[in-house]
Amino acid sequence: MRKKLLAIILLAAAMAFALAGCGGSKGQSSQGGGKETAKQETQASDKIRVAVIVKALNSDYWHLVEAGAKDAGAKLGVDVTVLGPAAETQVTEQISMIEDQITKKVSALAVAPSQPSSAIPAFERAKAQKIPVVLIDTDAPWQDKVSFVGTGNYVGGKQAGEFLAKKLGKGAKIAILRGALGDPTHDERANGAVEVLKAQGLDVVTIQPANSERQMGMSVMENILQAHPDIQGVFATNDEMALGALRAIEAAHKNIIVVGFDGSPDALKSIKEGKLTASIAQNPYNIGYMGVEAAVKAAKGESVEKRIDTGTKVITKENVQEEMDNLAKILGR
Repeated sequence: MRKKLLAIILLAAAMAFALAGCGGSKGQSSQGGGKETAKQETQASDKIRVAVIVKALNSDYWHLVEAGAKDAGAKLGVDVTVLGPAAETQVTEQISMIEDQITKKVSALAVAPSQPSSAIPAFERAKAQKIPVVLIDTDAPWQDKVSFVGTGNYVGGKQAGEFLAKKLGKGAKIAILRGALGDPTHDERANGAVEVLKAQGLDVVTIQPANSERQMGMSVMENILQAHPDIQGVFATNDEMALGALRAIEAAHKNIIVVGFDGSPDALKSIKEGKLTASIAQNPYNIGYMGVEAAVKAAKGESVEKRIDTGTKVITKENVQEEMDNLAKILGR
């Protein structure tokens, strides 16, 4: 009897031990799943995040920059957010966007500052948070920037001046429409054109801001035509203003050469139709793409060239179709 009782006790103990083993195995498996989830969450939080902040998101030019930036993010496997105010004159809103991204502790910033001097305090805050800053499109006198990625604007302005001088010759009267005062990008474009035009003996009769906007370009050009009805050529430091100026010129039934800057889709269409004469084409897609590339390298602690020039070229009726086909591939995705 005692032997039977002892056997029962031993069997019960063995079963209890086996059940405890199964329970322990289940608990260990659950704990392992928790570790895996935590690991995945850590990896997600470690993903590089780049904030690209442009001057505005109201034109084809900035949409092309946005397309380049997002394509770079997709290729490099990083998160890219593109932000910009409603107009290039909204400097305070742009700075608020920069500061907000610093607060969100992005991995890197790629910024096209509307007013570089006003943005430098925000850049200093980014530096204090160890967030690298790449400047795109527009440079700034800030020594701690990682790199400047963009167009040689002064050279592009000279190309516009050379084109007008060749078309019109010595003594021709030229008006220049430029972006917002204080924007160094438009300073450089206008100054480059003026240098060549004066050297070639053309007369720059007026330089007026039209804030990079088509409607304002039209209004400013209407006033210029009233004051200087004998204008023969116009250089606008972006295509939006050039297209606005063209409207005013057409309404006045005048035949005036108009040269823009950017090579935007609307400008290319106008050139093809024989309206706008030319545009100095940047490569805004590359500015966005290469700007993100530089920002990602900086976030990883890799070396980056201090200046990355994306180049310019003159677009006329002769080569406009090729340029249109290139842009269609980018924007027609």
